[in-house]
Amino acid sequence: MSAHEAEVQTLAPEMPAMFDGMKLAAVATVLYIIVRCLNLKSPTAPPAINYQDTPLNRFLLKSCPLLTKEYVPPLLWGKSGHLQTALYGKLGRVSSPHPHGHRKFLPMPDGATATFDLFEPLGDHQTGYDVTTVICPGIGNHSEKHYIRTFVDYSQKQGYRCAVLNHLGALPDIELTSPRMFTYGCTWEFSAMVGYIKKAYPHTQLIVVGFSLGGNIVCKFLGENPSNQERVLCCVSVCQGYSALRAQETFLQWDHFRRFYNFLMADNMKKIILSHRKSLFGGNSKMVDLSRLFTATSLMQIDDNIMRKFHGHSSLKEYYEKESCVHYVHNVNVPLLLVNSEDDPLVHQSLLTIPHTLSDKKSNVMFVLTLHGGHLGFFEGAVLFPQPLTWMDKVIVSYANAICQWERNKTPCQSRDNCPEETEEKV
Repeated sequence: MSAHEAEVQTLAPEMPAMFDGMKLAAVATVLYIIVRCLNLKSPTAPPAINYQDTPLNRFLLKSCPLLTKEYVPPLLWGKSGHLQTALYGKLGRVSSPHPHGHRKFLPMPDGATATFDLFEPLGDHQTGYDVTTVICPGIGNHSEKHYIRTFVDYSQKQGYRCAVLNHLGALPDIELTSPRMFTYGCTWEFSAMVGYIKKAYPHTQLIVVGFSLGGNIVCKFLGENPSNQERVLCCVSVCQGYSALRAQETFLQWDHFRRFYNFLMADNMKKIILSHRKSLFGGNSKMVDLSRLFTATSLMQIDDNIMRKFHGHSSLKEYYEKESCVHYVHNVNVPLLLVNSEDDPLVHQSLLTIPHTLSDKKSNVMFVLTLHGGHLGFFEGAVLFPQPLTWMDKVIVSYANAICQWERNKTPCQSRDNCPEETEEKV
């Protein structure tokens, strides 16, 4: 036997062990990637809450145990903000109900036609009040979206009437009646819906709710004019970004795949715009260069080429500045709950300094930041399958119930701003 043959025979028994080691390394690598991608090592924790110590806020925290308890997402995938966001984006919700409502059409001064869906309560509210939740959905959304249907159904069963704005141009079967569609911060349609509710139900009180872009709109609406806060008990905003101008740069970054989400949302906006091409542009293409629309890969390109022009803004910067609630929300004096998720891939961490600072300065503002939840996800569940009702749905209704109860418990003196100061009598 040659020396070479002896060396081969010596190595042969070691080859299977080497291949087994490679298999183990491959499996370990795959498991590591899964653990990292699904964020399985991340702990569950109660939301971080920033607020001022007031009697109302203490009452709210006591009356809303969900705010102080751990939010526990589904074990296998719920700690991934991307999967939470993807499931919301693809399915909306699981086993979504079909609440029955009536569609209302409101003519606008510029010839546009606002639409909203009205859902009557399915029982009495626990306080006996007549309360209407006015809801503004996310970008390009409407009352037929699953997450909206789930929230409306749950609210109805808790005794709330619900009015849901259909963003101008979002409903595929409703034609536009003027060359204008919804924009990032236009409050005209939401204001028209609220005005209708106040007139049609003169004794009702309002709970204002906005999701994502809708959160920007409702906060801007309330801060634009003090009269907009009349008969409003509270406002809840979920997963908004507060400042489009500050968010602009972050949406072009690839961390957390934010640039990819930007592309997907831009593609959806292109489809909505093109579906109303005739109503928006007619035979006149001078207003917009459609070739730029077809080649746009970001919301900013679409906003600059089309959206800002609906309201005559001279630049993208002016459009974002004037349509962002960050310049109005400090005027909101009703109880305001701002909810965000730390792993929201659409809202950069730097934007969360806005609600945090606001809650430091204003006693009516409570800022709630969950560790998990993604963008409008907030699914709950044991291991794999999520529950139909989300943490978000339950928190909003729980907060609204607590506000209604607080109002009901008020003494006549507490409900007035000019109560006489208490004096002590010396004995």
